[in-house]
Amino acid sequence: MFYHGSCHCGAIKFEVEAPESVEVENCNCSICAMTGFLHLIVPARNFRLLSGEESLTTYTFNTGVAKHKFCKICGVKPFYIPRSNPDGVDINLRCLSTQPKQVKVIDFDGQNWEQNAHTVAHKSQ
Repeated sequence: MFYHGSCHCGAIKFEVEAPESVEVENCNCSICAMTGFLHLIVPARNFRLLSGEESLTTYTFNTGVAKHKFCKICGVKPFYIPRSNPDGVDINLRCLSTQPKQVKVIDFDGQNWEQNAHTVAHKSQ
């Protein structure tokens, strides 16, 4: 199924292909806890930026592998390239205009990322 999403102001628009029933992670790391990001990780081939590339800015920290993409206008992070799945895209479920029929939320211990990253590594395959 295709879902459409955007940042708050609508400058960034995208679509993602994902099942009607999804599993998302609720991470407790410093950035996710502060922003309330619910992680829907998909293979890069299932994501398409429709508009707004010029409105994106990138933030990196720690290892610099994750590429956090924010809207320059409204500040919302609708998706990013995660360190755990650099070959995929991590969508903020809360930025989708239509939600999947079933959503299973799994707590992810991002405060201990090194010990837990392997549990989500398969999601971009």
